Amino acid sequence: MKSRCLHRCTALLSALLLAASLSACAPKEEGDGSVSASLPEEPSVSVLAPVEPEPEPEPVLPYVNPLTGEGCAEDIGQNRPVAIMLNNLKKALPQLGVSQADIIYEAPAEGGITRMMGVFQSVEGVGEIGSVRSARDYYVSLALGHDAIFLHAGGSPQAYTAIKNWGVTALDCVNGPYEGTLYWRDQTRRKTMGLEHSVLTSGDTILELLPTYSRVKLEHKEGYTYPISFLGEGEKAQGEPAQSLEVVFSTYKTGVFTYDPETGLYLVSEYGAPYVDGNTEEQVAVKNVLVLYTKVSAIAGDSAGRQSVKTTGSGKGLLLCDGVQQTITWTKESNSAPLVYTDEAGQPVKLGVGSSYVNVVSTSASVTVK
Repeated sequence: MKSRCLHRCTALLSALLLAASLSACAPKEEGDGSVSASLPEEPSVSVLAPVEPEPEPEPVLPYVNPLTGEGCAEDIGQNRPVAIMLNNLKKALPQLGVSQADIIYEAPAEGGITRMMGVFQSVEGVGEIGSVRSARDYYVSLALGHDAIFLHAGGSPQAYTAIKNWGVTALDCVNGPYEGTLYWRDQTRRKTMGLEHSVLTSGDTILELLPTYSRVKLEHKEGYTYPISFLGEGEKAQGEPAQSLEVVFSTYKTGVFTYDPETGLYLVSEYGAPYVDGNTEEQVAVKNVLVLYTKVSAIAGDSAGRQSVKTTGSGKGLLLCDGVQQTITWTKESNSAPLVYTDEAGQPVKLGVGSSYVNVVSTSASVTVK
């Protein structure tokens, strides 16, 4: 009996000790004044998005390219630009260096073909340029209006007369001492395209050799200024929408310019394909596209069918920039004077900052803006 009671007491004591142990381990209710045995909560941390660093401001360039309005690190405004005659036959494509020209002029030549002239305020870094082709007197006039150093390979009788009579600084590959130095014949082009389509030069060659020619003055004649002004920062051209332009020179050549809103430039096409610079393999794109209407006629008695293109006086035209168009008037007071562009109110037109493509066409040419 005593043993059974002792057993019961022992069991009861064990039960009480177990209950006390469980009670001690149980979590306490909040507000009961006891200290919680649970771990303290982690302090809340505010997760912030990383702060983007402020973009570096664009460097303010102290000088301006007078042909494009673009900023320059060096003062090149008093340097004479270089104007280079360029072949534009389909079989002679691609042209080289044209994407870096500040201004491209295109006008009829003969037999429905066109020829181009690229004007470079600086040829530094341009690479190969060509193929270089023969001059026409109206291109001589356009080059002289820029007070440019004129590079060409041959020319029409009218061009040679103009060069002689107008005092043009002209460096001729065909009738001059410059082949093999300032110019050379690309052998691949000579084999695949023909001798007349093989003449090249380059930016480095021009920069190296021009200072060695005693008759070539590298700076503008006193009093020369280029009169074109440009839109200011944040300023956009105003006018009617102009997403594309088609310029029909002939049944052989049509130029197409298509506005790209992402870049704000017009992409150039010809012969039904992108107009590509063979140096970069990229399509040529320009800020401004101009159409200048003028008198174009066949030269009487010229057996090659060469054209007379009037570049002096004045005429109507179009300017496309920033996806819009406006009607303009062009004026060139003399062969030595630069082209000037005015609006319908007679005020100077501002071009967009960047390169320009100038189509010189007959007053009867088919020109379509969409």
